Amino acid sequence: MKLSVRVIEARNLPAMDLNGFSDPYVRLQLGKQKVRTKVVKKSLNPQWGEEFGFQVDNLNEELLFSVLDEDKYTNDDFVGQLKIPVSRIFESDDKWLGPAWHSLQPKNERSKNKDCGEILLTIYFPQNNSSLDLNGSGVHGLQGRKYADETIESSSSGPLDPPSPLRVEEIASSMEDKSCMQNSIADRIAQIFNKHSDTDSLASKPPEISGPEVYENKSEDKSSSDTFEELMRKIESRDQRNEIPNNLPGGVVLDQLYQIAPPDLNSLLFSPDSRFYKPLADLQGSTELQLGPWKFENVESLKRVVTYIKAATKVIKAVKATEEQMYLKADGKVFAVLASVSTPDVMYGSNFKVEVLYCITPGPELPPGEQSSHLIVSWRMNFLQGTMMKGIIENGARQGIKESFEQYASLLSEIINPVDSKALGSNKEQVLASLHVKPPSDWKLAVQHFANFTVVSSICMGLYVLVHIWLARPSAIQGLELFWLDLPDSISEFIVCSVMVLQGERLMRMILRFMQARIKKGSNHGIKAQGDGWFLTVALVEGINIAAVDSSGSSDPYVVFTCKGKTRTSSIKFKKSDPQWNEIFEFDAMDELPSVLDVKVYDFDGPFDEIKSLGHAEINFLKYNKSDLADLWIPLQGKLAQACRSKLHLRVFLDNSRGGNVVREYLSKMEKEVGRKMNVRSPQTNLAFQKLFGLPPEEFLINDFTCHLKRKMPLQGRLFLSARIIGFHTNLFGHQTKFFFLWEDIEDIQIVPPTLSSMGSPIIVMTLRPGRGMDAQHGAKTKEDGRLKFRFQSFVSFNIAHRTIMALWKARSLSPEQRVQIIEESEAKSIQTDESSSLGLDDVSMSEVYASALSVPLHLRYQIEDLPPKSKRCMVRVYFGITWLKSTTNQKRITKNIMKNMQDRLKTIFCVVEREFAAR
Repeated sequence: MKLSVRVIEARNLPAMDLNGFSDPYVRLQLGKQKVRTKVVKKSLNPQWGEEFGFQVDNLNEELLFSVLDEDKYTNDDFVGQLKIPVSRIFESDDKWLGPAWHSLQPKNERSKNKDCGEILLTIYFPQNNSSLDLNGSGVHGLQGRKYADETIESSSSGPLDPPSPLRVEEIASSMEDKSCMQNSIADRIAQIFNKHSDTDSLASKPPEISGPEVYENKSEDKSSSDTFEELMRKIESRDQRNEIPNNLPGGVVLDQLYQIAPPDLNSLLFSPDSRFYKPLADLQGSTELQLGPWKFENVESLKRVVTYIKAATKVIKAVKATEEQMYLKADGKVFAVLASVSTPDVMYGSNFKVEVLYCITPGPELPPGEQSSHLIVSWRMNFLQGTMMKGIIENGARQGIKESFEQYASLLSEIINPVDSKALGSNKEQVLASLHVKPPSDWKLAVQHFANFTVVSSICMGLYVLVHIWLARPSAIQGLELFWLDLPDSISEFIVCSVMVLQGERLMRMILRFMQARIKKGSNHGIKAQGDGWFLTVALVEGINIAAVDSSGSSDPYVVFTCKGKTRTSSIKFKKSDPQWNEIFEFDAMDELPSVLDVKVYDFDGPFDEIKSLGHAEINFLKYNKSDLADLWIPLQGKLAQACRSKLHLRVFLDNSRGGNVVREYLSKMEKEVGRKMNVRSPQTNLAFQKLFGLPPEEFLINDFTCHLKRKMPLQGRLFLSARIIGFHTNLFGHQTKFFFLWEDIEDIQIVPPTLSSMGSPIIVMTLRPGRGMDAQHGAKTKEDGRLKFRFQSFVSFNIAHRTIMALWKARSLSPEQRVQIIEESEAKSIQTDESSSLGLDDVSMSEVYASALSVPLHLRYQIEDLPPKSKRCMVRVYFGITWLKSTTNQKRITKNIMKNMQDRLKTIFCVVEREFAAR
């Protein structure tokens, strides 16, 4: 019999690590069959949601659950355990136990009072349980079922052994007790999968042992008879997840745009009659390729099984591979397929599976109106059991995956034309030309704005009053009236006058609001940006589900774009929840590459009302490539926007008019501020830097330093500096730590003097602005008032690192006026920096050799300071240092002699100058 076990979640687990958390996983054992769940990092209430299958041969066995805490460098810590007899499950109602919470017990009886937490389980014998049901077992990917190795092997073998007498008796007794229930189940299955068949004749047959399998095969035949297009329509109609699955942590092996629509690319790659798989198998040397039919499992997921024999390599022989493919998302535009590949015949093959994620998303629209698709393939290793060969297996799989998908990409490029992302910039004018639509006239907008009940009723009421005045005769003055003051003569007249005044005020506000909105049409519409540098072009196409803030169920939205202190404003769309703008904004040339574009959506309520925010967003150019920016849907943040799921459709283009000398010009400018020579890094180094942090191609490395990141324990790594980011990366024993944040996010940089805790080295403390850099918060030392603080220490050359960091930070965060002031202040120290840079003196220690207070206003190229309040006095300081090109035993003596001679010489010089000035 087959026993199904679903491990759902746990709660209140004890903390086993020093950080106050655990890395729990569950190990299940029934006899010799052992499986385990995935590891949930840093959690005391983990959620697994995984299902396993076991083959039961003896009802006297116990099912053992062991919750363990994973440790990479030591043995895994024991958290708690649970034992459940199989007979207890078999004797329960409907042979079903759960879902129920079970208390975990300690391993040692002496610790009975120890609280080990609870685990939520569901254990049951399936209703169609028989020895023949093993053919339906399989292995899911990330959230699917995982069965024991023995079950997998039995399902992949040939004819099965005949059932034992114990199994026959158990099945027969269960069939006799619940024949009525199975008849009802049979009727339901027949109605679902065979609506046009004669269900009465099927239900009237006596129950047999293989009865449930007959219905299951019929359902499979029914689902497999549907065409691939019909299956896609079915899965699109189901409730799919809105979010696209994230790339798997193993890395991206294919990232390419293709000139094809996403549904067509999905059909080419995964359709049963695809013309892609057979040539791919021939190219890779795979044989005996068999594509299983797509079918629904549990009425939720669409799956199929692909089997083939992988070609032999220098390392391993030819082995049989089983690839189970499952759709995670298919909404007609976005498709995500997870493939779990198992090779049990290789060494340690039962310990791991290779998981590959295919993501197909819409690409940017091409100029002729054709569609494009963005294909991203990522992978990871899923180890079902721990092994000491983990690193070797992962490295071998990485090389095999890389070579396999190089062939995959080359064959796909022969069938479909790839799109060069660099060529999208050249199509900028053609893409933007489609947005140049003629705006509606002011008269048309006025008709749309004033065509409502308020305006119509006000006009009718005004005409009625005018006609009344024309027909009425002047009345005699009475009461408190004067010849120039005509008051209402009754309460009804007073009420009518009040209504007319309020109506007139409302109409005047509407007119004033419309006029103000037409004056505020937007900025930079159709105006070409000028200058030489980086150009930013933003096309605002449309918005959907914009939040409504008034009683009419709509709003009057407009959008404000801000980049490097410059603002562009769109026009106002009256009474629109899905506005269409089709407006283009250009930002003037910027000397430095922009990092962030702020987008804010407001509701226009007139010139005198308070501005209401409808949502905001931030476009970080470091997280997008050019192809993504060319056609971008951004979700808006904020309570109203998130509740309505508001989005904006943008097209962003970032171009440079300076050609390929941007890097050299930037480095030459920074050399003056840093005070030392800065060299251009090699293309290979820049490419490795971009891949390490996932940066766009225009980002380039300036310098990097070895240092320690101070958290609870110092973590040695490298600090990377570029024009827009500061990043840190370390890889200790396979555990990677990396993060980056923008220079603009830094609020302050401070230097902490060396202490014993800092190992005798100064510390650079970087404090970010409130709420900024949250993606890098795992590298922060502390968080105060929403500000993250990062500490870096133990630089090999602290002075160079400090000067470079301060120069880059000031270049990005300070205003032009502040930069000019800093440059003027640094010119007083130019002698020192110029001489040291020309001689290659980076960190030569300087000591003061002469100091004198003179009564003359000297202007020398030394460091001279005024001595207020006496304007005729100045302070002259001369610094002197020696660097030794070759070592000698007389260094101290030579230094002392040179120092003494220099002091005497300078003292004589300034004494002569002072006497000459006094004699005047």
